[in-house]
Amino acid sequence: MKTTVFLFHPNLNNSTVNKALAQSLDNDIEVRDMYSLYPDFKIDVSKEQEVLEATDRVVLQFPMYWYSSPALLKQWEDDVLTYGWAYGSSGDALHGKELVIAVSPGADNYGREDFAKYTVHELLRPFQAMNRLVGMTFVEPFITKGASTIDRKTLTKQAQAYNKYLHQENLRVLGDFE
Repeated sequence: MKTTVFLFHPNLNNSTVNKALAQSLDNDIEVRDMYSLYPDFKIDVSKEQEVLEATDRVVLQFPMYWYSSPALLKQWEDDVLTYGWAYGSSGDALHGKELVIAVSPGADNYGREDFAKYTVHELLRPFQAMNRLVGMTFVEPFITKGASTIDRKTLTKQAQAYNKYLHQENLRVLGDFE
């Protein structure tokens, strides 16, 4: 299974968590630093579609900002996931491919009883809906909570777990409301 990580971090050099997660991955997983590729937000749509077509497991990796994703990820979705290619009556280029969201919220207070009042899974619903529209298989996200306060030992374990997770043949598929 070919896995490609689309890494959306606006300042990867100063990142602790996303940089460690990406660096932990074995060489058989392609990591694309999207802000490095498109610092001007001018996305090469045909190149991105070509990369997507050549992979089996699409990983969108990003830090959670204001309960959402960095701006370039939204721009990438708008530009790359086009009608007639990704969805619509003839848009089936992504059908059957897996989608993994690898997200790192800065805080660790997500949940009904916590400060945020929403779980990370609930905040990822727009990605799950997009996944459904384009015919992909939405698998359980890989979540690194508390990114702004994570200690080195915990981060090292999480990075190793990330590499192991992305190498699993069968990841848990989530239903529409999981």
